[in-house]
Order: sequence, then C-alpha cells, then structure tokens
Amino acid sequence: MSPSPHPLLSPSPPLKTSQSQTCPAELETLTSVLLKDLPGYANRVIQRARRLERTVDNFSYVVVAGKPEFEPLPLGPTQPHSSASQTQEEEPQQVFFTTLERSYRRGKVLESQNFHRLFLIQTADGWRLVTMFSQIGSSQQGRSPTPPRESSNSVIGQAVNIWLRDCRAGTIKDQVKAINQLP
Repeated sequence: MSPSPHPLLSPSPPLKTSQSQTCPAELETLTSVLLKDLPGYANRVIQRARRLERTVDNFSYVVVAGKPEFEPLPLGPTQPHSSASQTQEEEPQQVFFTTLERSYRRGKVLESQNFHRLFLIQTADGWRLVTMFSQIGSSQQGRSPTPPRESSNSVIGQAVNIWLRDCRAGTIKDQVKAINQLP
C-alpha cells in the first residue's frame, strides 16, 4: 500500500482561464459591477499609500462611483486599419463615469465630483485597461474641473486595474451572478 501524497504536495487545480466563467463579456454588466465595487477598491489603494507617521491626513476618500455613459468620444480622424483582420471588437471600448470624493481639512468637509473616461479592451483572458483620463472637479461652486489628464496610474486607475485582475481571477463572480439575475 503506497502512502497518499501530502495535500500540500498534490497538484493544484488548474487556474481558470476562460473569461466566460469570470468577467462579464458585456461592457454594461461589467461596468455595473465595477462601479459598485470601485469605492472600496479605491479606498484600499489610498490606505496602502498612506504614511503612518504622518499626523495630518490629506487624502480624499471615494464615496460613490456612478453615472456610467457608453457613448464613445471621437478619437480623431478616421484612418484605415493596418490589418484587414482587425474588427470593431478590437477597438477600445469607452466608459465615462463620475466619482464623488470627500476629504477633511482643517475641520471642514470638502467634496468634489470627478470625471473619468476609461478605455477598455476585451482580450482572450478578460477585460484590460488601455488608458484612462480624468478631470478633477472643484469643491468650490462655479469653478470648472481641471483639463483631462492621463490617469491610468492614479488611485482610480489602480483600483480599476486591481478590480479587473480580480474579475479575471474569478473572485467577484458571485456579484456578477447577482447582477445577471436582476430583472
């Protein structure tokens, strides 16, 4: 009788690679779940970036993300594709959304509405962030938001990338299932 292998030494089950088992293929469904989770992901990015020795907290906190729009902005003059096999699905998909962020400074609560445009592409293993642009709103009435700037490495950009990674890994599938069961 041969001894059975130790459970830690036995082969691990294969990783999920099929996107259909994890992330939604439909951009609207993906965005719905992403925006519900985004404040929590963004606030964890903020907390990891904090210096514990600081006595003054100058960080904003993401309260809510929402108002998705899927109407793409024109990206410039139409140019012929370099490859005849390239299809519309290979073009980055655009999602516009807003975040409400709050900070506390000198005993005052400051809120700003910020504007984000994601460019996502669907690959064989799931959705990926191509780039992102953001405009920061002002906490003062009547002031315009900042001009758009590339923000893939911002708190929101990092949170989107981490969420997409988790989605591809299948860790949010219960939330996706709940969204798919809504009437």
